[in-house]
Amino acid sequence: MHADFIARLRRLAAEPSFPVLMALSAVHCLNDTLQSVVTAVYPMLKEDLSLSFAQIGLITLVYQIASSVFQPVIGYAFDRRPFVRSLPAGMCCTAAGIVLFALAQSLPMVLVAVAMVGVGSATLHPEASRITSLASHGRRGMAQSIFQVGGNFGSSVGPLLVAVLVAPYGRSRAAMFVLLALLAIRLMVPVCRWYGAWLGERSAHKDEHRAHIPRPLPPALTWMTVGLILLLIFSKYIYMASITSYYTFYLIDTFGMSISMSQVCLFVFLFATAAGTLVGGPVGDRYGRKRVIVLSLVGTAPFSLLMPHCGAALTVVMSFGAGFMLSSAFPAILLYSQELFPNKLGTVSGMFFGLSFGVAGIASAALGHFADTMGIEAIYRFCAYMPLLGLAALWLPDLGRRPRLGE
Repeated sequence: MHADFIARLRRLAAEPSFPVLMALSAVHCLNDTLQSVVTAVYPMLKEDLSLSFAQIGLITLVYQIASSVFQPVIGYAFDRRPFVRSLPAGMCCTAAGIVLFALAQSLPMVLVAVAMVGVGSATLHPEASRITSLASHGRRGMAQSIFQVGGNFGSSVGPLLVAVLVAPYGRSRAAMFVLLALLAIRLMVPVCRWYGAWLGERSAHKDEHRAHIPRPLPPALTWMTVGLILLLIFSKYIYMASITSYYTFYLIDTFGMSISMSQVCLFVFLFATAAGTLVGGPVGDRYGRKRVIVLSLVGTAPFSLLMPHCGAALTVVMSFGAGFMLSSAFPAILLYSQELFPNKLGTVSGMFFGLSFGVAGIASAALGHFADTMGIEAIYRFCAYMPLLGLAALWLPDLGRRPRLGE
């Protein structure tokens, strides 16, 4: 297994577009670092502005809804009319939102700031995912894992950076993270150059690139499968929202941890999601997307069910197991969705990321009210059962071998 993974990575690294994939992964890392800074600052924000858990949930809801509404729109729009400089335009919006978030002195200002970050994220995810598929030369699972692990690594690093650079000095120090946005814009230059060249080549060979790839399933079965995928997204992202938005509060309230130590524990969970994502893509390439989806979602359940009954140390261990198993499904679900509609990569990516963010946002808001009324521990006793919905993946049709996209 290890040797096969290395061989696949070497073959992909030999492709001329490999530097583009690495740049996209680095940009995804920086973008998701900025996003995780927002949630990592929540304990300080709650104290600074005297917010309730419900208001914290509202902040997450606004951010996620802004992102979820725009992602499918942007994916569809750029499927029809590609825009080479879409990535840096989105990052400029994120940069402005981060600065405003660090300096905001009222809840309405915070909501405007996170909405701007959400719109910036909505631009990056579907477009970068589409370019990743185009540059993959058929090794889409490996390519998507490289892209997604950048985002997961960024999400895991954000809380550590907040613990070291922001928590000891105050929330306003978070404005320094605008430097990461500027670095991301610089890294986007070769990506935009490659994408522009690819679009030029496509224009020169219109007939070849407009060849229609047939859908793998009949219409009725396709839409039934879409319904199952929606249930899987519902399962995965409700549980993810419970961790990313409230895990630090749970550790502080239940075990008396400091803010900085709770951020380190959140890093452990998010690092596990990066590792799981890196493994999930190539395993799906070799053994099939459906198997990875079933095993990863159902395999999360033992960890999620045990975590609310553990002490501090075992809670961190259980969170690592849950993060690794749950995130290994991400590349498989995304690529399975793209293979259902092989001619609409941007639209499908936008819908997938949009639904993911939307479910997470609504879940965060609902869980905030739940925490205010039932207590923070009740969140994890309830959400522990969410991964069991992954059993629905047993009914996903096997799509078999599909034509390679981007070749």
